[in-house]
Amino acid sequence: MSNGPGSTGNVLAAICSFFIPGLGQLVQGRPIMALIQFVLAAILWVFLLGWLIHIWSILDAALYKRG
Repeated sequence: MSNGPGSTGNVLAAICSFFIPGLGQLVQGRPIMALIQFVLAAILWVFLLGWLIHIWSILDAALYKRG
C-alpha cells in the first residue's frame, strides 16, 4: 500500500472507521490509537457526543501518513 492522504490504504481505513471508530487505525497497524478512539466513542455515545470521535477517527485514518 502507498502512504499518505488519498492513498488506497487510507481510503479503505477511512471507510472502516466510518462503520466502527478505530477500525481504520487497526487496519493501518495502529492498535493503541484504535483502542483509544473506540473506547472514547463508546463512552461519549452515552452522552450523544460520540459522533465527534467518530468523525475524528475517519479523518485520522484518511489523513494518516506513515513515518
